[in-house]
Amino acid sequence: MKKIFKILGIILTVIVVGIGALLTYVKAALPNVGKAEEITLEYTPQRIERGKYLANAVCACMDCHSKRDWSKFSGPLENGTLGQGGERFDQSVGLPGVFLSRNITPEGITRYTDGELFRVITTGVNKEGDAMFPLMPYSHYGKMDREDIYSIIAYVRSLSPVKNEVPPSEPDFPMNFIIHTIPQKANFQIKPDTSDILAYGSYMVNASGCIECHTQVEKGIIIPELAFSGGREFLFPDGSVVRSTNITPDEETGIGKWTKEAFVQRFKLFKDSSYVLPSVNAGDFNSYMPWTMYAGMSKQDLGAIYTYLKSVKPISNIVVKFSEAKPK
Repeated sequence: MKKIFKILGIILTVIVVGIGALLTYVKAALPNVGKAEEITLEYTPQRIERGKYLANAVCACMDCHSKRDWSKFSGPLENGTLGQGGERFDQSVGLPGVFLSRNITPEGITRYTDGELFRVITTGVNKEGDAMFPLMPYSHYGKMDREDIYSIIAYVRSLSPVKNEVPPSEPDFPMNFIIHTIPQKANFQIKPDTSDILAYGSYMVNASGCIECHTQVEKGIIIPELAFSGGREFLFPDGSVVRSTNITPDEETGIGKWTKEAFVQRFKLFKDSSYVLPSVNAGDFNSYMPWTMYAGMSKQDLGAIYTYLKSVKPISNIVVKFSEAKPK
C-alpha cells in the first residue's frame, strides 16, 4: 500500500511540475509576434484625415477609448473625452476579468514609438510585450492595409492630450494565462479598389468588425458556420441582455428584403440633424452598437458593406433582440 501511495505521489508531483513548467513557458515565451518594426511616419494632413475617418466611423476605435453616455440610446460619446480611455469592461458584462481601455491621446502614448503602436494595433501586443485581451479586435486590424493603420496612428497622435491615468487590466484565472496565447502575427492586405465593390466591401466589413458582434460564439470563439446570423448576447450591468441582429441575406430573418438605400439610410438616420437620440433608463432596451459613429461612414462604404453582406450564405435565425433583467 505504501508503494502505491509513493507511486501516486510521484505521478502527482510530475503533473504539478509539468503544469507549472507549461504555465511558466506561456508567461515567458508568449505571445510571439516578433519585435516591433522600426517605423517613423510622416503625420501628413491626408493621413490624419483618413485616420480620423477610420478611427471614428469605420473601426470605431473611439467607441471604447472615450466615455459613452448610456442615458442615451446606443451610448454616444461624451464631449471632451475623445481618446481618454478608462472605460471599464468587467464581470458585470460577462467578461473574464476587469479590462480598461487605454488612453490613446498623446498624453497616454508618448512612450510608444510608431512601430510599437503599429504592433499593438495589429497584433494586440503592447510595448512591454504583454498580450491585450481581444476586446479591441486587433486580429481584424492586422488584416487591413498597412497604410490605413499608419493613418490611424497619425490621427491619434494629433488628438488633444487628455490627462487620464488608467490602471492596468486584470484578467481572471485562467484567462491571465490564456490571454498570452491569443495574439498572432498580422496578415496585412492591400485595400481593394472601390470599383471592385465585392472585394472592397469585404475589406470594409473586416475593418468594421461586423462579424465580431453579429456572430454567436462558443467559449469566446466565433462559430464560422453561423457567420453574420446574429444572436450573440451582450450583457448590460443591470442584467438585461441585448442580442445582435441577423445580417445575412435570409429573406425572413435577415436583410434579404432590404434595399441598399434602406440599409444605408438605417445608419445615416443617426447623422440626420433633425434626429434626437432617445433617452434610456437603466434596464430598458439599449444597444452597444455605436450607431452615431458608424453613421459617419460614407454612403459608398456603407453600400459596399451591404453588397458584401448580400453575397454571404443566408442563414435563417430568428433573434429575440432584448431580454429584461431577471428578478433577483
